[in-house]
Amino acid sequence: MRLLKNLTFRVLVAIAIGIVLGIVAPDTARAMRPLGDTFIALVRMVISPIIFLTIALGIANMNDLKKVGSVGLKAFIYFEVVTTFALAIGLTVVNLTRPGAGIDVSSMARGDISQYAAQAKAMGFSDFLTHIVPTSIVDAFARGDILQIVFFSILFGIALAGLRDVGRPVVELLDRLLQVFFRITAIIMVVAPIGAFGAMAFTVGNFGVRALLPLGRLMLDVYVTMFLFVFVVLNLICRFFGFSLWQFLKYIKDEILLVLGTSSSEVALPRMLSKLERYGCARPVVGLVIPAGYSFNLDGTSIYLSMATIFIAQAFGVHLSIGQQLSLLAILMLTSKGAAGVTGSGFIVLASTLAATRAVPVEGLAIVLGVDRFMSEARAIVNLIGNGVATLVVSRLEGAFDERQRELVMVEQRQSRAA
Repeated sequence: MRLLKNLTFRVLVAIAIGIVLGIVAPDTARAMRPLGDTFIALVRMVISPIIFLTIALGIANMNDLKKVGSVGLKAFIYFEVVTTFALAIGLTVVNLTRPGAGIDVSSMARGDISQYAAQAKAMGFSDFLTHIVPTSIVDAFARGDILQIVFFSILFGIALAGLRDVGRPVVELLDRLLQVFFRITAIIMVVAPIGAFGAMAFTVGNFGVRALLPLGRLMLDVYVTMFLFVFVVLNLICRFFGFSLWQFLKYIKDEILLVLGTSSSEVALPRMLSKLERYGCARPVVGLVIPAGYSFNLDGTSIYLSMATIFIAQAFGVHLSIGQQLSLLAILMLTSKGAAGVTGSGFIVLASTLAATRAVPVEGLAIVLGVDRFMSEARAIVNLIGNGVATLVVSRLEGAFDERQRELVMVEQRQSRAA
């Protein structure tokens, strides 16, 4: 009975049932899509207010507002350095393994990419910069635009901190509201297994296992590269800053499984905010780094973008010189920021990247559309882990990490497993 109450176990069972249903009865499995979509909508319902309250309270409770700039600068530098590593690793592996070489493009099934191409045409780095500032606060919250909400939340927190004692009643009210929203999140997580089941059943039922076979090599290379990135690059970063990656992964295993089942890193955002704070990270750091990371620190997406672009070039027999690939890396550094918070953003960014390079045919997107959904789980999981590690690192750099709190959490976990 105790096992049935464990969220990890229930989500795993739900994912397994969803996969089986998708294989055995694909038509029925496709009808399960509303379950997954409804669960994701439930989580997105609370994301905007939780981000706003966490950031505003974190900044308002800072004694020195210079720390806000310090946290932001360190986080930005970390994001750019690690994202560059992710892009470079993706380019290196795909050039060594060459998964697209020898593929007969003419015989492969192609998906409809018109909607993605249309969205990609409207995207650009200048658009991204002007998009940061919302024209309406209500509109930003209504659309759930994370980047605009972060911008407004920072301004609100700074203004609230400047009021000092006058703003204290507002701070206390916001703190109580945050507890309410965390409680709502806990209630929503009760139906997480149902959402994971619906999303996984639809994915397998809609695209089918057969869609994986022609592009299995690309999928294998992407998954192996992301595995190496997490357990080599992020592991070394954790070790350097005095953390155990494996211990941290066990701590956030429920969130990882939620992302695996729903293929969306957003569903884990509210829980990551509270769990990282409980793990020992200071609230101001958590509130700034995690939401910003959803726009600027997409390690999994970066690996996928670099590998998918070169894969398409290889499949169409397009040779890219070292100079062209370095230019591609620079373009990806910009376009990977351009579709933050957009549904299917990974594929939209890929479309905009191919359009920007002009060397790789955009129609190549059609051959990877079928397996994109299966690789999105890996992208989302790596993005989630990468943002968690970024928060730990920035907390350590700021001297805002409580070791005693982490030890208490680890003791509680060991006792829970022993019971």
